Amino acid sequence: MTDQVVETGDVRLTGHAAGESQFLGRTRELKELCADIERAGLDTLAGRKPPRARVLLIAGRRGSGRTALAEELVHQVADRYPDGVLRARLTDPDGTPVPVERAARELLAALDRVAPAGACGDDLTDTLRSALADRRALLLLDDAADAEQVDALLPDTPDCLVVAVSEGPLTGISDVRPCTLGGLDAKSGVELLSRHTGSVRITVDPRAAEGLAEECQGQPAALMLAGGWLAARPKAAVLDLAKQLRTDPAEGTALSRVFRLAYDVLPATPARMLRLLALAPAGLVDPQTASALVGCSVDSARTTLDDFVALGFLHAVDSPLPQYEVPGCLHPMLRVLAGHHERPAELRVARARMLERTVRLLQACRAITETDSPQARQKLLDMPRALRFATPRAAADWLRLTRPALLASARLAVDDGELDTLARRLMSQLVRAMAAHVGTQAAAPDLYDIHSLVLDVAERRDLPRERAAALLNLGDLDARTGRTADALVRYRAALDAGREVDDPYAAGRAMESVGGAHLELGDFDRAADWFGRALVERLARGERADAARLYGRIAAAHTFAGRYGEALRNWRAAISGHRKLGDVAAQARALSELARVQEYAGRPDESLRTCREAVEWARRAEDTRLQAALHLRVADTLERLGDPASAGLHRGAAERLLGEVNQEDDADACEIRTASAED
Repeated sequence: MTDQVVETGDVRLTGHAAGESQFLGRTRELKELCADIERAGLDTLAGRKPPRARVLLIAGRRGSGRTALAEELVHQVADRYPDGVLRARLTDPDGTPVPVERAARELLAALDRVAPAGACGDDLTDTLRSALADRRALLLLDDAADAEQVDALLPDTPDCLVVAVSEGPLTGISDVRPCTLGGLDAKSGVELLSRHTGSVRITVDPRAAEGLAEECQGQPAALMLAGGWLAARPKAAVLDLAKQLRTDPAEGTALSRVFRLAYDVLPATPARMLRLLALAPAGLVDPQTASALVGCSVDSARTTLDDFVALGFLHAVDSPLPQYEVPGCLHPMLRVLAGHHERPAELRVARARMLERTVRLLQACRAITETDSPQARQKLLDMPRALRFATPRAAADWLRLTRPALLASARLAVDDGELDTLARRLMSQLVRAMAAHVGTQAAAPDLYDIHSLVLDVAERRDLPRERAAALLNLGDLDARTGRTADALVRYRAALDAGREVDDPYAAGRAMESVGGAHLELGDFDRAADWFGRALVERLARGERADAARLYGRIAAAHTFAGRYGEALRNWRAAISGHRKLGDVAAQARALSELARVQEYAGRPDESLRTCREAVEWARRAEDTRLQAALHLRVADTLERLGDPASAGLHRGAAERLLGEVNQEDDADACEIRTASAED
């Protein structure tokens, strides 16, 4: 029998050897759904153009094969939607509804549209509708909890199609075309069993196979568990299993009865691993997670997880890494088993081991990027081999592929409420790993959510220092996305938290950030005042580099306000500070800004001298771009002073420098392409 990937709860099996996907039954339902796509709606009958996308609803209990039917429908009609298929799961396997903003953000990411960090749900759904306005796309919204979730994500164009999967009706959405699923027909149920058991046992006793399918009520998830039970016992007859189910005195659904039968014959260690998978974040599990939960080796965990796939307890995720998912239909039963067989303290320890393993993997993921640090290299070598990554590329791929589980781990750690120390460590390492591999700008949406979780923990535990750090980080992300007023509120709250614990760093950074927010809002007087307060803090602690930088920020605020005298005085203070520190590049940039203000103040001769001085310092700093910009400014000033010949010389110098910059950029791009090809 070929190795198989089994999607529990669906009727889709993919044999790895053949690479073929086979769908069983549901012929009538598929025909009706395809017809509903073209059928005239109420708006069309009334002579109006439909205002929104058509919604096809596939309703049924978890384990009824509803997702497999939706996927088959999508496969059959996808060519009608040239802008692609977008998928979003609207309920986690543990039954928790996914927030609309998270689903909208994932759909936008699939469209290569990155939404601003921290954007509210309404803004995200509006952005999604705008992105789909001129597209012909198909949306598969799986496991919708209610109509509100689906309604929020509906495109405002009839050119798109939405296929929604839910347990019940979507009351409130107009013109929904429902398809309610029951069990599979007898022929398809028997064929599904034969995929696991082989045809011989089915052919020998076809009536027993039909009886077993009937005992499973045609539910695909139950049939897969039954097939897995038979596949693991080649000598057992189909009739034996049918009799056991028929004489089982326990109450419950067909799925729960087959599940209990399959679970009860598991050895003790696999049985414990299976029930502890109820703790897996968002139902996503890999060998590292399973290993940490039960305290076994990673190789042993992977073997057991593969066995669970063959038995129908898990399904494998289509990923380059070994990843698995706990089916939503089995999650409640696993949770009950975990609560019955494990003491609360044991569950807490298992969850702590899992989160601790995640923290260590994130540490290794970040450490492999720090190739210039001997300490980081040694720390990496000191880690167990199972936790190391072979290359930075492997670490980056792991971070990308496990991102949903990692974010779910962070939410799980915070929701737990009793593992706050681990939660803070986990989120700290997650932020650092994302910054190292993705970059703070690209990872901003995820970082915003993580910093919000940090803030939750800090407020729950009354940790002012951590609260100040989280508020500052959130304020920075708000400011970058244009929510300056929101950023200002966060910065002021961070200042209060920093003062509460007498943290000069947090207080000083908050003061400067408050000044920056006022500057962005056009309140230049308050900006200069707050920069001045931050400057006093820096000078008091002898932080000369930050003090020199703050002189420049004060000067910028005065420049915007038209107070050129104050601006010149502060730029000179900044230049003096950079000179004393030996920061040639910063001194060149400050001289450049001083020249600009001198020009604004109507002092072209002074500006010209300062520009020439700045050119020399930029040359020493090897800042070619700044040199070119300064030469152009000198040329403009000379033209205004009536010296076009000298101006032409400086323009020529600027062009030569910019040519050198372009050559360097081309060379760097060539090196990057070569390195990518080698990788």
